[in-house]
Formats: sequence, structure tokens, C-alpha cells
Amino acid sequence: MMLPASLDDIKVLDLSEGVAGPLCAKILADFGAEALKIEPPEGDVARRMAPHLGNVSHPEKSLIFLFANLNKRGIKLDLDDHEGRKLLRQMARKADIIVESFKPGYLASIGLDHAALARENPGLIMVSVTPFGQTGPYSTFESEDIVSYAMSGMMSISGMADREPLKHGGFQSLYEGGLNGAVAAIIALYARDLTGEGQHVDVSIHEVVTSTLVIHQPFYSWAGAVQGRRPADGASYGQVQRCKDGYFVWQTGGGADWPDIVEFFGHEALKEERFSTPSSRTVHGEDLDCYVLEATEDRTMHELFRTSAEDYHMLFGIVQEPEDLANCPHLEFSNFFEEVDHPVMGSIKVPFQLWTMSESAPQYKMPAPLLGQHNVEVYRDELGLDAPAMATLSERGVI
Repeated sequence: MMLPASLDDIKVLDLSEGVAGPLCAKILADFGAEALKIEPPEGDVARRMAPHLGNVSHPEKSLIFLFANLNKRGIKLDLDDHEGRKLLRQMARKADIIVESFKPGYLASIGLDHAALARENPGLIMVSVTPFGQTGPYSTFESEDIVSYAMSGMMSISGMADREPLKHGGFQSLYEGGLNGAVAAIIALYARDLTGEGQHVDVSIHEVVTSTLVIHQPFYSWAGAVQGRRPADGASYGQVQRCKDGYFVWQTGGGADWPDIVEFFGHEALKEERFSTPSSRTVHGEDLDCYVLEATEDRTMHELFRTSAEDYHMLFGIVQEPEDLANCPHLEFSNFFEEVDHPVMGSIKVPFQLWTMSESAPQYKMPAPLLGQHNVEVYRDELGLDAPAMATLSERGVI
């Protein structure tokens, strides 16, 4: 018998925009929390972020917004209006968690920061997910994903030494910020269970990404040394190399001895004494690369991967693209993707299950909300506004 959803007694108000904050609230919703997406009248900025389905710029066709806002209801609310602020305070009295991503100081300036809202709801937890946190010399600075990677030090060790530093693709720093926000919220809930008190959780994306430099930064702090980027000359051993239809990466280890690896690649020159030890393979790395490339130029990624893993137990990976991931048997087995039926975009497959749990796994309940989709349900049915009041607020652009 399955247990109830882990967070099914938790109410979340999601005031955040973009990727990091919304992803934090989405994860809480995936595990049962009742999440309400509260957008400004013009909508979350993520609605205007590409890619859009069919390359058609439309507020209901942003794939980023769809992914980051699954399992949420949605309303419009203008917090710059005093009536809008009154409505939020009313909702905050019954909320467990508020997720927000405003510039530090904004919520305090309109009387909606954690300190103000906690006077009426001492158990309230507010999770702020911002580029540089709530305090400090950089706290009010604007940022983007590429800035987070540059400022964190991650870019300084990415790429080749003779070229400019590189950034990871996508919005990885924002995903990391969202994941850490969700974890922090759950820890704050546990603390509230012990003390009865809520708290303000401050998540700095800059600090989140910097914390992932588990070797690079201690290397400098303890030894005064800098790791740097990969040398331009020398072996690609352990780096990405090309085969017939794509790219792969391989290393020794994983249970495979060097003779096993030589047999896998099938190139006679790899049997030479100069490749027999790790140090000599490094010294003769450029020649090693040439022989590996010769041995794999007519072999496909998936052929190499299956053989290396199943028959030789090598540390071997292939560079998978979206089509490969969509058809990946391992991801299919783990139910990683979820088929979402969206009222505007139709049926679309999205990443969903970040981890599994034997008794209270994440569950898909609903697609991302249309802009203002649940206004009537929330304002009339739950907050008790009558039709004339709602019409007035709508005409003024408050809801």
C-alpha cells in the first residue's frame, strides 16, 4: 500500500519567476504540496523565454515555463497595488511556504517580507532564491546563468587552456538553485515540526554553484595551487573523442584492465609497451588518441557503449543528444519522463521524476497553469470575493 504524498498537507505560494524559484516550488508540488503560482498581470518572465513550441512566441507555449510550473494552479495578482497586497496577506495566513525571487528589499518595501507576514503566521517559511542572496555587497546585482558560472569559478576550469573559458549548456546554475531551494524548504519544515516556528531561507545561486567546486577551491585554499583548464596539447584520454556518428568518453577503471581495453578497441599498436602503464599512456597520449580514433571511426556510439559496458565493464560514456535521451531505455525504465497534456500545447513529454521513493514517489497531477487560469477558483471560492469585487479588481488590472 502506497503512503500518502510526502507533502500533501503543505500549502505553497509561488511568487517567484524564471527558473530557479519556480523549480523549487514545482519539486514541493511533485511530492504532494498544494502549490499556487501567483504571477504579475503580464505573467512570469519565463513565459517569454525561448524555446517556444513550434518556434511561435506565445505566453502559453514556453517549454521552460511548462517544465518549471507543473503541478501548480495559477492566478494573476499585482503586488504593486494595495488591494493586491491585502489579498496576498490573506493567502499568506494559511500558507506553509512562500517561494520568491524578487530583488532583495522589494518585499520589505511593500510590507510583505517574512518578518511582516510571520506576525500573523509564525509558522510561515519563506524561501528566497536570488542570484547573490539577501545580504552582502553583490546582493542587489542582476545576474543570468552565465554570470553565475563566471562568478562562481566554474568557468575558470572549463574548456581548453589556450582558449577562453567555457560555460555549461542550458540553465544549470538555475536548476541547482531550485533544487537547493527545495531541499532547504524541506529542512525548514522539519525544523518547524520541532519548534513550531517558521523562518526565512536565503538561497544564493552564486554560493550554490561555488559550493560544487569540491576540489578546485580547497586545492587553492590548502595548497595555494590553481587547477586551471585542460592543456591544449597532449592526450584526449579521459576527454571527449569522435566516433562514426557522434562522440564518446572513456577511462580506465570500472573493472577493466588495460589488456581488456586493448581488446575492446582492437588496435594492435595499443599492445606496445609504451602504453602499458598509466604514466606512459600520459606521456604518449597523442599517439594513443590517434590509435583510439582509428579503432572507432567506423563504430557507432551505441555499439561502442553496449560492448564496453556489457562485455568489458569499462568506464565508457556516449554524448547523448535529445533524441538519444527520448529513446534511452534506462530513462524509460525509471519513468523519468512524464507525458503532459497541456490545453494549448497538446501532449508533450517532459523530464519529471528526479528521484524515486518506494512509498511516496513524486506524482504528476496537472500541467503548468494558463495565465490567470484559477482566478475564479481562488478569489471567489476560497477567498470569498463576490462578482462585483472581482470585476472591479480585474478592470483595474489587480487580478
